[in-house]
Amino acid sequence: MLSAQSAPVVRATLPAVGGALGPIAETFYRRLFAAHPDLLRDLFNRGNQANGDQQKALAGSIAAFAGLLLEQPDSRPDALLGRIAHKHVSLGVTSDQYKIVHRHLFAAIGEVLGDAVTEEVAAAWDEVYWLMANALVAVEARLYREAGTAEGEVWRRMEIAERRQETPDVVSLVLRTTDGRPAAPFRPGQYLSVQVELPDGARQIHQYSLSAAPGRRTCRISVKRVQGAAGPDGEVSSWLHDHARPGDTLTVSAPAGDLVLPEGDGPLLLASAGIGNTPVLSVLGHLAATGSVRQVVAVHADRSPADHAHRTEHLGLVGELPGARLHLWYETPGAGAPRQVGAGRADLSTLDLPDGLTAYLCGPLPFMRAVRGDLLRRGVPAERIHYEVFGPDLWLGA
Repeated sequence: MLSAQSAPVVRATLPAVGGALGPIAETFYRRLFAAHPDLLRDLFNRGNQANGDQQKALAGSIAAFAGLLLEQPDSRPDALLGRIAHKHVSLGVTSDQYKIVHRHLFAAIGEVLGDAVTEEVAAAWDEVYWLMANALVAVEARLYREAGTAEGEVWRRMEIAERRQETPDVVSLVLRTTDGRPAAPFRPGQYLSVQVELPDGARQIHQYSLSAAPGRRTCRISVKRVQGAAGPDGEVSSWLHDHARPGDTLTVSAPAGDLVLPEGDGPLLLASAGIGNTPVLSVLGHLAATGSVRQVVAVHADRSPADHAHRTEHLGLVGELPGARLHLWYETPGAGAPRQVGAGRADLSTLDLPDGLTAYLCGPLPFMRAVRGDLLRRGVPAERIHYEVFGPDLWLGA
């Protein structure tokens, strides 16, 4: 909760600070990487820096947090904090790094806003920062404890047991432990980070959803090759496609992520598009393995049947669940499409949805915005609609 003296200052300056958060974020990262080039080389994703996504995500998270402090002063924005904390834990972020961020962030604010940053304004926004930072540190400490690891010590080696080309641009990798220990437990829907060493010596990191139900000694990720039209190609995905082979070992993190299968027997909507079906496959696989009879409405949209990664598995898992049904849309169905498939983009407006459902969305932002809008118009409460973003969270939806 903001103090009585800081709340009116933040409220009065939020439009100005919020309007300048883009330049502030750019200046912050320039200063941070000049002082700590190792962070860009070995922690931050260079592709997200180059296309500006990371700067937008930082600016959006600070503005969203400040706004929520003002709008809901008696509650904590757990959804926002949880999503960020899980990503931080998957990267091995440590509490002392928040002091480094604070120093360069507030130097950037002063550089961009100049004399407008009075002592009173600086103190108020300093309070906003530490409320957010300390809350994240607390959540991250709990996540590290639950993972049974020390702060930042999330990395282990796993061997590639199997590689399969799922589509022209998606490859799946089955990973197994190399020391006889069980694979790290995870909840269906979570992801892990993969760190690879590139030819220039940088150790770049990217997150990939665990695309199969939890196993005792193995887990699976599915990697789409990122070929940027508006930005750079994905360095990690390209390296994995070009170099990762059975018998090789990879450095991977402990599982993380807050888009997970909820307990209970309530009805579910699992809506995905493209490679966004990977966490859905983990959820469906777990439901099938446990003999679940929950009502499940599975929705998937893709460019064509040939582009639908794990298509046979996706359809088969839904078929194993007595309470599940699948609705498919392909932009170009073609001759290989299953019967009763829709042409074009997904449209949930006419689907029969059970009352009291919990919705999980994963896919490109335009798809998730459209589906969320359909659900809200049909009366699904916003708090029952959850989502996963591959990369920096540029949406910050509820």
